[in-house]
Amino acid sequence: MSTDLQWLLIRKQNSFLVKRVREGPVFSSEPGNLRNLHSHKYSGLANAKTIDIQDSASGIKITTRKSKASPHAVRPARTTLNVRNRSGGRRALGVAASVAKKGYRPDLREAALGRVSALLAAHKEKKVHPPKKVRGSKAKAAASAAAAAAAVEA
Repeated sequence: MSTDLQWLLIRKQNSFLVKRVREGPVFSSEPGNLRNLHSHKYSGLANAKTIDIQDSASGIKITTRKSKASPHAVRPARTTLNVRNRSGGRRALGVAASVAKKGYRPDLREAALGRVSALLAAHKEKKVHPPKKVRGSKAKAAASAAAAAAAVEA
């Protein structure tokens, strides 16, 4: 079955549609949809070649569908690449970009890099910043208020 026919069949209703706002954009939660937008280009169900990037316990998991595999195959027709958490951001971005550079859906390169970047940003720990020091007239007012409170207690 062609991808266009598949899209025409699943376009109006499928279990992955997310309609939040009546006149707003329609999202999709299907696997293999990098932007989570309900469109033929990003659809993980209607395309023969898909790239799925997910967060896993060991790191980032990049899964591609083998386009020439038989639909009656015993094993799943997917290739999986794992990028460990401690490998670093450049390695993860390089692996995601290399999938698209090899001719496997080059139109999804930017979307794949965006998804990997978002996952890497989610893994980072926030820096702890010390509280800002109050300076100038606000510092003088705070000091005088603290002195007055100490005088009342004593």
